[in-house]
Amino acid sequence: MKVRAITGFFFVLVMLASLLLGAYAFAVFFIVLSLLCLVEFYKLVKNETIRPHRSLGVLLAGTIITPLVLNFLFEDYLTYIFLSVPAAISICVVELYRKKEHPFINLAFTYFGILFIVIPFCFFTASAFIGQTFNFHFPLAFMLMLWASDTGAYLFGVNFGKHKLFERHSPKKSWEGFFGGMFTSLVAALIISTQFTELSAVQWCIMSLIIVIAGTFGDLFESMLKRSISIKDTGSLLPGHGGLLDRFDSLLFAAPLVFLYLYWILKFG
Repeated sequence: MKVRAITGFFFVLVMLASLLLGAYAFAVFFIVLSLLCLVEFYKLVKNETIRPHRSLGVLLAGTIITPLVLNFLFEDYLTYIFLSVPAAISICVVELYRKKEHPFINLAFTYFGILFIVIPFCFFTASAFIGQTFNFHFPLAFMLMLWASDTGAYLFGVNFGKHKLFERHSPKKSWEGFFGGMFTSLVAALIISTQFTELSAVQWCIMSLIIVIAGTFGDLFESMLKRSISIKDTGSLLPGHGGLLDRFDSLLFAAPLVFLYLYWILKFG
């Protein structure tokens, strides 16, 4: 527990620093983080049958997220995203020469890793630039509400959890924990609304509900993935916490939906 607390403290500190130190620190941190998560995913699914293209997959992911983020910072860089086309095709060409037994499984996991991990991180990063200039309020609020949800779900689940939420994939999760996480996240949203005025209190609360509901499905999906390949943690990079994907599984489902919600509110609300 002590190791877990220390690891969690320093990891949160680094994440907060990346948000508060400005656009460049934020951009670099989340580009690197998304690619590290992708590498972790490829290591996770690799076995005697599945052989994803780790290096080419990371290269393809880099040609997608890097031009996108550079365009936010400097503009006129988005055209470089077209480099992802030859990068994507090269993976198929290389697979032709690998002579593996299950080529389409290898390709499926290679491309799925990018869709499942890197694209959501693109949406999360984009949320900081949704007003055309860097604004750390939206990603910071996202993380605060997500952490509040995780903390509330754990505390309510441990103390009051009796009714299983989705026992087949995650035996420890309960409905009491789910609603407890929703409650603490909504409290965080109300507090955030007093400090960040871009949205009304109701709009922040709706964002909180999206994070809790979508994040729960993201967590369950990753649990299904881990159970399907019989592992407990996605990695060991964070002592006491497991891997990076264990910490960001909720973000992967929530970030695209939150971005769409913010885009709609700010443009039409």
